[in-house]
Amino acid sequence: MKMFNGARLARAAAIVAAGLVSAAPAVTYAETPADMFVVARNTSEVTSFDPAEVFNAVGNGLLANVYERLVVFEPDDLETIVGGAAESYTISDGGDSITFKLRPDQVFASGNPLTADDVKYSLSRAVKLNLTPSFLLTQFGWNEDNVDDAIVVRDDQTVEVRILSHLAAPLALNALTTNVAAIVDSKTLMENEVDGDLGHAYASRETAGSGPYKLESWIEGELISLEVNPNNRRPEPAMKRIVLRHVPESSVQRLLLEKGDVDAAMDLTSDQLDGLKGVDGVEISNFGTGQQMYLAFNMGDETVQNHGLRKAIQSLIDYDGLAESLLSGTWIVHQTFWPSGPWGSYTERGHEFDPEGAKTLIESAGLTGTKLRLDTLNESPFREIAESIQGNMEAAGLDVEIAVKDGDTFWPYYRSRRHQILLAGWAPDFADPHSNADAFAHNPDNRFEAQLTGKLTWRNDWPAEEATATTNQAAAETDPEKRLELYVELQKSLQEDSPFTFMFQQLGHVAHGDDVTGFVNGVTADQTFYWTVTKE
Repeated sequence: MKMFNGARLARAAAIVAAGLVSAAPAVTYAETPADMFVVARNTSEVTSFDPAEVFNAVGNGLLANVYERLVVFEPDDLETIVGGAAESYTISDGGDSITFKLRPDQVFASGNPLTADDVKYSLSRAVKLNLTPSFLLTQFGWNEDNVDDAIVVRDDQTVEVRILSHLAAPLALNALTTNVAAIVDSKTLMENEVDGDLGHAYASRETAGSGPYKLESWIEGELISLEVNPNNRRPEPAMKRIVLRHVPESSVQRLLLEKGDVDAAMDLTSDQLDGLKGVDGVEISNFGTGQQMYLAFNMGDETVQNHGLRKAIQSLIDYDGLAESLLSGTWIVHQTFWPSGPWGSYTERGHEFDPEGAKTLIESAGLTGTKLRLDTLNESPFREIAESIQGNMEAAGLDVEIAVKDGDTFWPYYRSRRHQILLAGWAPDFADPHSNADAFAHNPDNRFEAQLTGKLTWRNDWPAEEATATTNQAAAETDPEKRLELYVELQKSLQEDSPFTFMFQQLGHVAHGDDVTGFVNGVTADQTFYWTVTKE
């Protein structure tokens, strides 16, 4: 259990006493309060509240409502960047710096004023801590030695951000909408710094932001509760508290929702969602996510280097059949590296299910009887999708073994290039096509010793020279129309010939009471909005 001060423990105890913690379905609870939004969700991945460290969907969704960033996406337009803590910004003529003018009279939850010094401290702190999401800022060319010089305070309300890499300013703005660029209360963190940790221990268990909410209590394995930040610049949210109850079992989430013990359930299966259709008092809202499912071929393996074999396997995936049956209502067919919905997406299909054509191709190429290994995650629906593909491949004359692994084994195995064919998922880190192009189409150094494990090109031993050049060109392009053309070109190129076969894009679902309106969730967790929720 996380430790809190006495006041927080008292508030947590009050919430427990109100019956908002236990997930046991046999207990009867009162209806949720009118000014509290209670969500059943698996929160096990939340291990910190420090925006310099958090790199998971649930945690980022919470932080998006606690911290401000210089620029943000608003819930009514998830494709247009607008000012957050900054009321305006100016891009230099050369595109190598962005100057932000802060909104006047902003304060943190502590009451401390939000100034340009806080912006500089926050961005440089994230780079210096060098935790998982820091790469979103180090792609600006920043490192521990130069970041303080790259962020220049002009006055209390003005800060200049200098881009030291080839990254174009529009792309840099997209990266600054992520939570790693959240503005933290520098005075509070410096007051709580221990042994030069830049306040990391404190920020891991407390919040120091200026957003609509602040952390009220966190009982690990039971609940996370946010309360309204009265110093927030926005109108006060209708929901005075946001409570996420840790309910790992989706069947229990559904039961709690039907009983009215929670307002929403976030992790329901397609069968459970179908079972809720028509249930009195319950509605289901859908939203697009950035999560995609793909096959990866290790190009260091002589067998799968064969382009004809890869094309045949692409024709042995029953895209529509799986989307309409096993994945019904939870995933849609999508066959490029950037998800449909946000700016830059290309939605044309490049592959169709053609088992007879694939069998002919395999036979004519003398590939009948070829032994292959398909690795995937030991979780649904990856296991079931792998079994479907295996069955079709064997019917076409291939000999396929499935190897199912838990995540703690699967991901290190993938990162060490030991697979042959692999079925996995991926989601973008921020709402710009460069986020996925950098993973699927960019490989500056394919040597094994380079260990560029964050790049899926490298993991699949694909030098990707042409794609890398195009990705670099797109990242440096300042004209939006030209950038779009380059990203579409990349998506078409990888669809035609690459180590990747993109298959499905996940749909997000939230089942909720019919009195709940206004909950918005975008393609990234940074676009989660609790402060817009109302209950009628």
